[in-house]
Amino acid sequence: METMKAIVLEKPKVLKMEIRNRPVIADDEVLVAVKCVGICGSDVHYYEHGKIGRYVVEKPLILGHEASGEVVSIGKNVKKFNIGDRVVIEPGRTCGKCEYCKNGRYNLCPDVKFLATPPVDGALCEYLAVREDYLFKVPNDVDYDIATLVEPLSVGIHGAMRGNVKVGDKVLILGLGPVGLLTILAVKAFGASQVIAVDVQPLRLEAAKELGATHVINAKESNYKQLILEATGNTGPDITFETAGSKDTNKIAFEITKRGGRIVLIGLLAESEVPININSVVDNEYNVYGVFRYANTYNKSIEVLSCNLEKVKKLVTHRFKLDEAAQAFEFVRENKDKCIKAVIVVSNSV
Repeated sequence: METMKAIVLEKPKVLKMEIRNRPVIADDEVLVAVKCVGICGSDVHYYEHGKIGRYVVEKPLILGHEASGEVVSIGKNVKKFNIGDRVVIEPGRTCGKCEYCKNGRYNLCPDVKFLATPPVDGALCEYLAVREDYLFKVPNDVDYDIATLVEPLSVGIHGAMRGNVKVGDKVLILGLGPVGLLTILAVKAFGASQVIAVDVQPLRLEAAKELGATHVINAKESNYKQLILEATGNTGPDITFETAGSKDTNKIAFEITKRGGRIVLIGLLAESEVPININSVVDNEYNVYGVFRYANTYNKSIEVLSCNLEKVKKLVTHRFKLDEAAQAFEFVRENKDKCIKAVIVVSNSV
């Protein structure tokens, strides 16, 4: 049995390299040599706390789900891929049989096996066996590290679809982590004419401006809510995206969105419950949408990414080698003011 290197979370804040067996592919699977893996906020949360909600790391777990790579072997029934193809991996493998899968909302499948969600191992390893329908080719001009952004961009695109973003909409984005920043590209692709981006980190506000936000507002300013209103002609935004996952930004979303508008909730909060003024929801006739991962977004995400290559390249601010994974997670955890997206380069050939 051939082996490979893998980065394993043994317990909170303890990452170690292990030698594991290289996966053996089934007839409908492709063996992918992993090239790059983006560090997601959920990865850092597992690293820090060993759990997210009901998902608990009870045995050593390989982290990482934002992955790109190269096809190195194909099963005998694989039709769409050839050895050497450059690909990104959609990390959720669903049952394909339940009502959600049948209706095209497979992100809600109760039996999904999602990379790096306990007990399913993730992508911080040298090889992955992936069913061919969860692989997508990427253009040659999209580098492997940039290709890892297809996954978080998919969240923004799914949010834009859920919120029914249309031409001429005024959009507010609260929180400019990687998903919030990439949501700027998503809503612009769907026709938003005005994008107001709000955060507290100057690095992220500057990135929002470069990605095409029409207004960037530092939430540390005491009058930032007034600035949002002024930017929209005192009507409030047609759609508000909450991507920060904080109690304060959730509260603001329900205070400032235009009457009859839409509120799209993407960020996960530390608390399971936060106060919401239900009378305001009723009185303003808000449409409120939750966003859980994505469905049917990868082709669109690759297209949007490809059209904005020069802009998105600046989002990958730090790169680490596989054997530097522990340092990488500590850096991301402690330097939110300096880091937008960190990527672990798994293969030296990237």
